[in-house]
Amino acid sequence: MRIYETANYEEMSRKAANILSAQVILKPDCVLGLATGSTPIGTYDQLVEWYEKGDVDFSEVKTVNLDEYKGLTRDNDQSYYYFMHKHLFDRVNIKLENTNVPDGTEPDAEKECDRYEKLIESMGGVDIQLLGLGHNGHIGFNEPDSSFAKTTHCVNLTESTIEANKRFFASADDVPRQAYTMGIGTIMKAKKILLVVNGEAKADIVAKAFFGPVTPEVPASILQLHNDVVVVADRAALSKVPRQA
Repeated sequence: MRIYETANYEEMSRKAANILSAQVILKPDCVLGLATGSTPIGTYDQLVEWYEKGDVDFSEVKTVNLDEYKGLTRDNDQSYYYFMHKHLFDRVNIKLENTNVPDGTEPDAEKECDRYEKLIESMGGVDIQLLGLGHNGHIGFNEPDSSFAKTTHCVNLTESTIEANKRFFASADDVPRQAYTMGIGTIMKAKKILLVVNGEAKADIVAKAFFGPVTPEVPASILQLHNDVVVVADRAALSKVPRQA
């Protein structure tokens, strides 16, 4: 695991975008695993800026997103399908048919999870998976549990995750209670993983996830066992990491 410390959110976003764009330049038809949430927005903005300058070409890129709320339609402005189009897909030259987000409108969880897992396999797996980090250590919607979920599955969201996400909805009652998400096993199959995290509010979980024991009670801790993980974090997020003498 390599950890890059940046001065602030803007520098974190540029560094992460640099890693993603390098992947696209080296392998134009690569498979990018993408994440949503507030943390990656700056990274997507930077990729768009470089695309507009002619530095990055997304015409052959394929994408698979980590997760989607179950029950939200694609035109719902809180769906992750909507998010990805707003922040990236509609702003670059990626082909719509090469973008993939779990179908939140599919009521049959087993059917949708099986479809998505097979889709990822059919693409040859993910070349680089972008991740954020939840306050409770979740990656994707893999919440703290007694074991690591292996494949794409439907999860019941924890109260802390619902609480964290309610700011995006009219009220907590409007936040979906379930989501489809890649499993920990699916995420760990990615050839490379890039995790972005910022802010003092994430400092405790950063220290716990990357410098504590590997446990399903802190889902992100499993990343310690992956052979190619890059963490890009600002100084505030790394403020409680043990420093070497």
